[in-house]
Amino acid sequence: MLSFLPPLVRALIACVLLVANTLFWCFFLFLFALVRLVLPFKAARHVLDPILNAIANRWVSGNSAWMRLTQPTVWTVEGADQFAYRGWYMVNCNHQSWVDIFVLQHVFNGRIPLLKFFLKQQLIWVPVMGLAWWALDFPFMRRHSDQVLRKHPEKRLEDLEATRRACEKFALVPTSVMNFVEGTRFTPAKHAAQKSPYRHLLKPKAGGLALALHALGHRFDSLIDVTIVYPDGAPTFWHFLRGDLREVVVHVQRLPIPAEFSTSDYMGDSKVRKQVQRWLHELWQRKDERIEQVLSSTR
Repeated sequence: MLSFLPPLVRALIACVLLVANTLFWCFFLFLFALVRLVLPFKAARHVLDPILNAIANRWVSGNSAWMRLTQPTVWTVEGADQFAYRGWYMVNCNHQSWVDIFVLQHVFNGRIPLLKFFLKQQLIWVPVMGLAWWALDFPFMRRHSDQVLRKHPEKRLEDLEATRRACEKFALVPTSVMNFVEGTRFTPAKHAAQKSPYRHLLKPKAGGLALALHALGHRFDSLIDVTIVYPDGAPTFWHFLRGDLREVVVHVQRLPIPAEFSTSDYMGDSKVRKQVQRWLHELWQRKDERIEQVLSSTR
């Protein structure tokens, strides 16, 4: 544990270890991704996809190692030990910071299959990691504003097609599909602009979750609902590297997915949309109450 070092020194060490860990495992990831590109057959994917996922899991383990080395964080995790590694899961979580991704990977690594995130299309241009996400079949989505969608409703089909293609690949090997249904990170300004009915959350967007359930719902064992709370406030990524994250509370709940969600037409049936939105709203109300309870107990 290097918690005795000054924060700037810890941050520099963490940066070096993160970059070294990423470059080391990306070499092997890109090597096997190139083989898969040359052999674009389903039989080859059955062999190569588990190898690529295993490499990514080693990268996550490396990140957990330097986090333990450089950070004095107290982890309170409840409910994460109830899953089978070989299964398909839909994972849902509130979103406050880029740190959320490291928290989720740290908590679930080795417990459920590798988390596959829905990413903004622009992130494919992130150096090294954009190519890594592509190699791991992370779905890249074009996020259109409500104003654009009102003018061009056909653009909704772009995300539908991207989700369908991604889920076809996910069906080959056990996968955990991760979705931040708020669509963006929580900030007080966004919360006020939305006039959100929740105290600690933005309004959830059911579309992406519903599309994934429709495309792969018959595969999902259950929904994993995750609530992340930072009692001292959500850290920036820089503060995370400095080791300023003193405590993180993670609550995990396994929930059944209504069977009709995987067979109904979310895009074309307004009754189905209302049903999914109502289900998600109730889930979000419980999550908001849970966050309030955690914060109240630490004040």
